[in-house]
Amino acid sequence: MSILINQATKVVVQGITGREGQFHTSQMLAYGTQVVAGMTPGKGGQMVLDVPVYNSVAEAVKEQGADTSLIFVPAAGAADAMLEAADAGIQFVVCISENVPTLDMIEVTHYFDRKGVRLLGPNCPGLISAGQCKVGIIPNHVATPGPVGIVSRSGTLTYEVMFALSQRGLGQSTAVGIGGDPVKGTNFIDVLKLFNEDPATEYIVMIGEIGGTDEERAAEYIAANVKKPTVGFIAGQTAPPGRRMGHAGAIISGGEGRAEDKIAAFKKAGIAVARHPDEVADLVMKAAGRS
Repeated sequence: MSILINQATKVVVQGITGREGQFHTSQMLAYGTQVVAGMTPGKGGQMVLDVPVYNSVAEAVKEQGADTSLIFVPAAGAADAMLEAADAGIQFVVCISENVPTLDMIEVTHYFDRKGVRLLGPNCPGLISAGQCKVGIIPNHVATPGPVGIVSRSGTLTYEVMFALSQRGLGQSTAVGIGGDPVKGTNFIDVLKLFNEDPATEYIVMIGEIGGTDEERAAEYIAANVKKPTVGFIAGQTAPPGRRMGHAGAIISGGEGRAEDKIAAFKKAGIAVARHPDEVADLVMKAAGRS
């Protein structure tokens, strides 16, 4: 099993005719993902990588039964692309786009909540259910099927940890990159709940970073609800206060968001904390009795 996506998932790629959309569509197809449609306004009727392109998401849903959307649309149009997907009946939207305005995302997340549509992102790498389906930009070769569920604010650290786990013979059930923007859709607790209920996920890895208090709230949730062994890592431990490091949400301000506070919350919740990314795999191995 897996969470959120599987072999039955049918994907429409918004922005498939662009360079990034076309490249990552090719990678998803190579992984076995059912990319059933693409969408670029004004380019309907074309074929990209043998995938039919439509002028609207509604057409892709009607003609191909798409249930999941992957968005490669520039920041200025990303919010409209998300809203269009929700209005077309898509139930799961994954937005890769970076630099989407915060005010736009406030409108989008409110609308998605009202419609009951799940959003992942923006500014995220998407997700992969190892051996089944990929929706996003996570490299194909780092994933192997197994019992470890990963949820992360950092894309590149997700890839690094997945590769280290795979090298040690510990595959993944699903890896989910939630993105690092201050206003986004699916959060740590949403994914932790799904992993906690997924029988294929035996161990959980949570990768956080400085900024905000999402990790602290997630630690409280784990302490109260999650019985599966959990390993954590916090990126940005040497970042100076007040300076943005990487993601828009990765900034320490107002006395909140410090790495030491997040690490302390993890330890209080019984989460094993890695000192560096490669140690995550060592701690999972230890939890699995294979150290």
